[in-house]
Amino acid sequence: MELIGLLDSPYVRRTAICLDLLGVAYEHVPLSVFRNYADFAQYNPVVKAPTLVLEDGTALMDSNLILDFVQGLPAATRRLWPDDPAARARAFALTGIALAACEKAVQIIYEHALRPEEKWHAPWLERVTGQLDEACVRLEDEVAKRALPTAVESWGVAEVTVAVAWQFIVAMVKHIDAKRYPVLTAFSAEAERHPLFVARPGA
Repeated sequence: MELIGLLDSPYVRRTAICLDLLGVAYEHVPLSVFRNYADFAQYNPVVKAPTLVLEDGTALMDSNLILDFVQGLPAATRRLWPDDPAARARAFALTGIALAACEKAVQIIYEHALRPEEKWHAPWLERVTGQLDEACVRLEDEVAKRALPTAVESWGVAEVTVAVAWQFIVAMVKHIDAKRYPVLTAFSAEAERHPLFVARPGA
């Protein structure tokens, strides 16, 4: 299998780290959807990162769908979601907030990077900035309320997504002050020191 996309994307990075946690072998092909558009299109004409290309050439898109598929493979050593309904609901909720924060961060980054400043749409930026800030506050509160496990080897999708999302947001969105979110910052810093995260560096 081949995982296509750059690790500076939180969606690609969370997928890569989760695949590593599952013990599933794959080759990482670091292509940009911008700089390597034509090369990426040879793997997936839709040019969406991440893309997972299976041995038969099937191209899977969307990090959630990729992870759902891969954890069902015989090679997967365990599952990435809790079986207990209450624990599963919390994991889904945390993952949803973290992914929403990533989505809003990416929208801000693209508005700044892909348009000249005089064409920035202020009402849109104000809206998505507010959504990002609200997601960060909620994520900090949720993790502070009930600490996530510290053993990275036991992590699932939720823990990886929270850690990866926070590293990406702090690195890429200028107005986010990490000091306002001490619990998330400490959690992410611990993750970034782990060999699994060091091996798949982010933005």
